[in-house]
Amino acid sequence: MAVADSHGLPVAACVESATPHEVKPAKSTLVQMIVPEAPQNLIGDNAYDSDKLDGDLRKYGIELIAPHRSNRKNTSQDLRRLRRYRRRWKIERLFAWLQNFRRLVVRYERHAENFLGMLYLACCIILLRHL
Repeated sequence: MAVADSHGLPVAACVESATPHEVKPAKSTLVQMIVPEAPQNLIGDNAYDSDKLDGDLRKYGIELIAPHRSNRKNTSQDLRRLRRYRRRWKIERLFAWLQNFRRLVVRYERHAENFLGMLYLACCIILLRHL
């Protein structure tokens, strides 16, 4: 899981197992951010549509922007705020940049600490390219 700024540059990265739902590691990823202030908005896909996550993020002053799941009974999302969902391509571009590093795609490292180190190295290279 990764967090990007408004330009699509990496701000935080976290490595978790593939089995938990995407909502669970979201909070731990935000804690690992390298910038001092929290983002105002967090844009995610349908998997992030959770009342618990929305409540947790509001404690930090972050507003969750995610389209509702198809089986949601009560709608709490303002459609004007949902227009910002179109900016989700910036985080997708970050993941495309990370796919350029073969060591991350193939995952040669067995231990999560080694993989996280390679992920941080790839993020540093991406940041240095955009200076």
